[in-house]
Amino acid sequence: MLKSPNVTRSIAVVGLESAGKSTLVSGLSGQSALASNFRGTTVACERYRCRDGELIDTPGLLFASDSEALPEVLELLADSDAVLLVVRATHLDEELDRLLPLVGGRRGVVVLTFWDKVQPGEHAWEAVEQLSRTVGVPFVPVDARELSSATQERIFAALEMGGKFRPPLVRPRVGWKIEPRASLFEIGALGSLLSLMLLLLPMFCAVQLANTLAGWADPLVASLVGPAAEWLQRTMPTGLAAVLAGRYGLLTMGPLLFLWAAPTVVIYALLGVYKTSGLIDRLTVGIQPWMRPFGLTGRDLVRILMGMGCNVPAVINSRSCSSCTRTTCLHAIGFGSACSYQFGATLGVFAAADRPWLIWPYVGYLAFTTLLYSRWVSPAAARDRTNLMLLEGRSFLQWPTGRALRRETASVLREFFGRALPIFLGITIAASLLDLAGVLQLGAQAISPALGLLNLPGDAALPVMLSCIRKDGLLLFAEAGFAAQLSSWQLLTGVYFAGVLMPCLVTVLTIARERSWMFAGRLLARQIAAACVFSLLLAAVGQVWS
Repeated sequence: MLKSPNVTRSIAVVGLESAGKSTLVSGLSGQSALASNFRGTTVACERYRCRDGELIDTPGLLFASDSEALPEVLELLADSDAVLLVVRATHLDEELDRLLPLVGGRRGVVVLTFWDKVQPGEHAWEAVEQLSRTVGVPFVPVDARELSSATQERIFAALEMGGKFRPPLVRPRVGWKIEPRASLFEIGALGSLLSLMLLLLPMFCAVQLANTLAGWADPLVASLVGPAAEWLQRTMPTGLAAVLAGRYGLLTMGPLLFLWAAPTVVIYALLGVYKTSGLIDRLTVGIQPWMRPFGLTGRDLVRILMGMGCNVPAVINSRSCSSCTRTTCLHAIGFGSACSYQFGATLGVFAAADRPWLIWPYVGYLAFTTLLYSRWVSPAAARDRTNLMLLEGRSFLQWPTGRALRRETASVLREFFGRALPIFLGITIAASLLDLAGVLQLGAQAISPALGLLNLPGDAALPVMLSCIRKDGLLLFAEAGFAAQLSSWQLLTGVYFAGVLMPCLVTVLTIARERSWMFAGRLLARQIAAACVFSLLLAAVGQVWS
């Protein structure tokens, strides 16, 4: 039997990608998730408090190789009290075939999501009851999007009843497989192209709108911040004045967080519309054939694009990656997700040089090299055509509920303001003190000779150094007309090199917290090597072209 009500229970939640696990556990708990990585593995799970217990949401199974990784997770969860097996009622037979062998002998319950799509009648209920008798555990049909209190009580009551998954036996087949009609997303290359365009649309809208808002508000904020910063520099001790109003001070640089980053993050949070409507499943399956050669999935591309708003929620969202693509996804986010800071600063630098058109070759080269880099770092299993996707069939499209949309939006905003903002403030203070002590200038002098290999002047060293700490350090290219003095190829090379040499410190710290310091160190070494090679290639082409 399960533990007494006085003892904390742990319940492992298992299912395929897009089966509705996260929606279900959010509804059962009403709590925010706490993430944890299992020691010695690359698997991240999310923990939710519920009543007197804990729901452990394991990553959704997407590839056949994930089925090999899950037993390792369940072994580490051997002391958990039960398994909540989440299965789509619309694909009941095939998902039970895949999942039941993984949980044999464990206590648990099967939750049938998408029950509203079955339009259940007497025959459907009889089939479910027969399955329950054969498998040995209760089956609870639900609509996870509209989880009533009565349904929640049925699930918890079923968990209390106990019951163990029997070893795989010949069991009755319900025989139903329910799918919506095909759409444009399933028509070969046309469907993949349409899926890609719709995935890129939020990025385009977010960046354009955020830059418009920032461009409108920047003069107003500057007029308010400027006098205050001058007053602080006159009246405060040197060290405190540097931290508050120096070149990288809280008051000097802090407003940029809201002018450039915050609007983009808020708009990106609206990607929850894609997720809660089921559209994200259609799009990511449509783009999957184009992503596999680079060791990524369509869902990984969504996370990389999310990083264009802020890398932090993108890195955290990688917890639900396939076990064989998470490493590649994190590398791609660190290398190619030009966050709103970086993208906004890049636009500012090109505009200062009166060459705004450079943004297009910049974006093109960044995308091209990110794909090459992903191919290099990806494991063979992620690219293997025999490592089949387990997510079959077409997802249902439906209007997103206000509750689901609020939950998705709040999660992104909470991670940004709760995690990224404090780290950002700490890095601002550190950069101010390093600048005051002359450390940044010494580092810039050290790397200045090496920039000659990229056909860049020594003055480019300081923006490169600062960009490794904060991506808005790129703006130093625009100071005192420096950008206008460079040729188009030099400017393109310098901005690209500064942008990809290292992820910003906020991203590095988040990756280290999500995985480990050793993993973050390996990621940095690989990224620095790739950035140098790609930048040398760009500089060489520029010299030949010129």
